[in-house]
Amino acid sequence: MDELDLLKKDWKKQDAEHKKLSVTDIYPMLHKKSSSIVKTLLYISIAELLFWILVNTIPYIVSDSYRSKLETMYANTGLFTALTIFSYAVILLFIYLLFKAYKSISVTDNAKRLMESILKTRKIIKYYVLYNLIMAGISLIIGFYFTFTNDPKVMSKISHFNDKQMLFLYGFMFITITIFVAIIWLFYKLIYGWLLKRLNRNYKELKKLEV
Repeated sequence: MDELDLLKKDWKKQDAEHKKLSVTDIYPMLHKKSSSIVKTLLYISIAELLFWILVNTIPYIVSDSYRSKLETMYANTGLFTALTIFSYAVILLFIYLLFKAYKSISVTDNAKRLMESILKTRKIIKYYVLYNLIMAGISLIIGFYFTFTNDPKVMSKISHFNDKQMLFLYGFMFITITIFVAIIWLFYKLIYGWLLKRLNRNYKELKKLEV
């Protein structure tokens, strides 16, 4: 049991007169914890941005065959570049919004404003996770489409498929996309979800102090 939990336990035992004093002790800890959680979320988002830059850039630079395959698949439409730039722009926007949320939580000295900042941070995270899940599904669909329409090797293999085989192929694509999106959701659930639970716990404690 940490210091904050001990303070809350003692606070519940106290009478109304002494509770006011305890609130002034508990609030700074909730404030510090909330600020620390948002800072951690900010660092994770920056690490995620660097990770995706490396994942997308290193194979493209190092492997000539990978670069050639991408250029063949997307047939110089610029769609791959546009999607990549758009994805990075969204992550940068997310980092900026989290940074603003962190600064807002760090400087606030009012319980109500702190609660509002926590709610805003939760919304930012939820929208970001939802965006990533949708984009993961869309990106896979686009990737499959260009692979089947522009990759000569794949095109030659599926050109002789009958209706049953094509149905099986579409089913395989659907299962693959579902599993991939589920893995991403699980990743965000484990990391962002855990931090959001802690942030939500702080919000509930602040709400009790406001009563």
